[in-house]
Amino acid sequence: MNLLTILVSTVFVNNYVFARFLGICPFLGVSQKTETATGMGLAVTFVITMASAITYFVQHAILDPLGIGYLQTLTFILIIASLVQFIELFIKKASPALYDAMGVYLPLITTNCVVLAVTIINIQEKFTFVESIANGLGASLGFFLALLLLAGVREKLELANVPKALQGVPIALVAAGLMSIAFSGFSGIV
Repeated sequence: MNLLTILVSTVFVNNYVFARFLGICPFLGVSQKTETATGMGLAVTFVITMASAITYFVQHAILDPLGIGYLQTLTFILIIASLVQFIELFIKKASPALYDAMGVYLPLITTNCVVLAVTIINIQEKFTFVESIANGLGASLGFFLALLLLAGVREKLELANVPKALQGVPIALVAAGLMSIAFSGFSGIV
């Protein structure tokens, strides 16, 4: 499969948030401010891309040769948790304000279903090492784009005259639904 096709399809056509509805918890939880969304997007991009590379190696060099493929999910979760711990320590040291702003959602990257889904789909689709990295990068950039778009909309909505019944999460869900419909317009490109 062409790498550009993989990137375009995972960012726009098969966006994990808008087309597969994965990663909704951090999508809604961290999308109130663009700064926080940017930090989470960068952290998720690092974790998914690195997890795609590492899990490909672990699957093909360890699990498959030893005939223990049934340990795939457990192994992949341990790899993802280790990467999240690394990024959490890095953000805590490099930007304590961002670390505080992200709160509980940073360690929750470990349980973000997008991260695990991408690594498993890489194996199921029999992607090569480079295709796995491209799929991981595209999926994470798609997640990043979704976060950033919703954060921008939510910041604008704070200044809008939204009916009291729709303020907060309800209007965010309406905006996310409209963005999902808009992204469905990309179907058929690849």
